[in-house]
Amino acid sequence: MTPSTTPPNLLLITAGLLLVVLLALSGWQPYDRATWLMEVAPVMIALPILVATRQRFPLTSLLYACIFIHALILMLGGAYTYARVPLGFQLQDLLHLGRNPYDKIGHFAQGFVPALVTREILLRGHHVEGRKMLAFLTVCVVLAISATYEFIEWGAALALGQGADEFLGTQGDPWDTQSDMFFALLGAITALVVFSRLHDRQLRSPNYP
Repeated sequence: MTPSTTPPNLLLITAGLLLVVLLALSGWQPYDRATWLMEVAPVMIALPILVATRQRFPLTSLLYACIFIHALILMLGGAYTYARVPLGFQLQDLLHLGRNPYDKIGHFAQGFVPALVTREILLRGHHVEGRKMLAFLTVCVVLAISATYEFIEWGAALALGQGADEFLGTQGDPWDTQSDMFFALLGAITALVVFSRLHDRQLRSPNYP
């Protein structure tokens, strides 16, 4: 498979089945069942949608790979809760941080992957003229998604009270909401800077539907 083609069905099926297995493992004995369910809900929603739209709206291999990695980040955070992921503690020690930073990895991905999704939809639908406007609207959509997710966290906090602490993962940081959105912004900008050219080549490929 060259980088300009969409993944073959066998690879996608294998990746999908692997995600289902890993999802089941992450939910086998999670730290908190309710938190796990809220954290992996995007994976549970996205997988059926990707399967249902595979034939009429196949995505680029780049986007499928990024969605796969994002799903792994969400499932790991759901299994341990973001404040308790072992990788985060290792980064905390390595970087001499005052808190487990794994949730920032999650919010970076929350900007990175939706930026490529938005870009692909806008380009394929011919909704935008001009690269600068494309980048601007992509970042705006990512920030809107990030803000919506923070609204969901706010709603969970109001509904569950202290029971939402594991889902929120603020770890006592009063600026957690703002920094979450900032990391999503960084993720979107990074995706556009690093992968726009590769993304364009895949979308222009004669082998791409």
